Amino acid sequence: MKQERKMHFQEGRRAQQQLENGFKQLENSKRKFERDCREAEKAAHTAERLDQDINATKADVEKAKQQAHLRNHMAEESKNEYAAQLQRFNRDQAHFYFSQMPQIFDKLQDMDERRATRLGAGYGLLSEAELQVVPIIGKCLEGMKVAAESVDAKNDSKVLIELHKSGFARPGDLEFEDFSQVMNRVPSDSSLGTPDGRPELRAASSRSRAKRWPFGKKNKTVVTEDFSHLPPEQQRKRLQQQLEERNRELQKEEDQREALKKMKDVYEKTPQMGDPASLEPRIAETLGNIERLKLEVQKYEAWLAEAESRVLSNRGDSLSRHTRPPDPPTTAPPDSSSSSNNSGSQDNKESSEEPPSEEGQDTPIYTEFDEDFEEPASPIGQCVAIYHFEGSSEGTVSMSEGEDLSLMEEDKGDGWTRVRRKQGGEGYVPTSYLRVTLN
Repeated sequence: MKQERKMHFQEGRRAQQQLENGFKQLENSKRKFERDCREAEKAAHTAERLDQDINATKADVEKAKQQAHLRNHMAEESKNEYAAQLQRFNRDQAHFYFSQMPQIFDKLQDMDERRATRLGAGYGLLSEAELQVVPIIGKCLEGMKVAAESVDAKNDSKVLIELHKSGFARPGDLEFEDFSQVMNRVPSDSSLGTPDGRPELRAASSRSRAKRWPFGKKNKTVVTEDFSHLPPEQQRKRLQQQLEERNRELQKEEDQREALKKMKDVYEKTPQMGDPASLEPRIAETLGNIERLKLEVQKYEAWLAEAESRVLSNRGDSLSRHTRPPDPPTTAPPDSSSSSNNSGSQDNKESSEEPPSEEGQDTPIYTEFDEDFEEPASPIGQCVAIYHFEGSSEGTVSMSEGEDLSLMEEDKGDGWTRVRRKQGGEGYVPTSYLRVTLN
């Protein structure tokens, strides 16, 4: 319609231009007629004056009369031309104002009416579509409102923790190392190692330095094919993903082999469709891929079985430490760095608590945290400390026997519970040292 409107305006401008050109021609013929009339009148006066002059010769008089007659003839021609041009212009002007322009305006009016009709139909369709969409939008908003009201932050946190939990077992209590015995012992030929016991000291210190704390900086790890650099739970998930991918690739290669076999059979039955020997390289390549993928599947299955057994064993160790509380200490907490008065109390402690395994010493006890620690809004229960505990390591908190504490997070099966003290401070304490009451 914009193009049609532009065409109508161009048509009107052409008609107007033609009328203007006709008017210019009329003006030119009019001026020429006026000029020729003046020249004819002047020539007539000159001939009359020479005719009355006695000094003028007959030849001059005849020449003046001829010139006057010529000018008069030219004026008559200009008059006829001006009259014809005027008649033509009046006819064109009447056609322009009474026929041509009304037709152009009628076309523009018709075009504008059709435009209004189409715009009305378009707005009607738009409103109808909007009316059909409004209930859908309302349902979406209602669903969003219901979803917003059904948000369970605590359950979402548990799902997230379950998805990203490390699977590492919590380390056991550290044993007291009595270095004073080295000074009292006399070295003999039958003793093993160096007399001062420094290698054992260096080994213990290296094990302690190998630990990673929950809120420390990230350490660079070496990525291995069996994902042994990851925590047990994450290692199991990654191995399971790799095994599923290999199985999908294996199924794809087997399907391709079956298709190639069928194509080869068709080529053997109808040689004009193709050469069966041309498929041999692709069939051989597919068989090689199948053998390689089968070996990889077996390898990942073995790694996955080992990782699952490790996860189950870690859970079992954590549950055993959780269900069997240690004997209440008499003179020192289980993880205190102070020495006992005699070796008997140390032996008693060793028998009442499980010694930490080498795996617990060498593997990290926490995964890295990408974000800062966020405290929950309110406690989920209350608990009372049965024994005294000295939280000397990072991430733990100290408590006194009989102290009332706020329960912030339940035990996840690793033997540790997160609590908050009344006077401030929050951290982990052994679950077996608490009497827990949930809200």
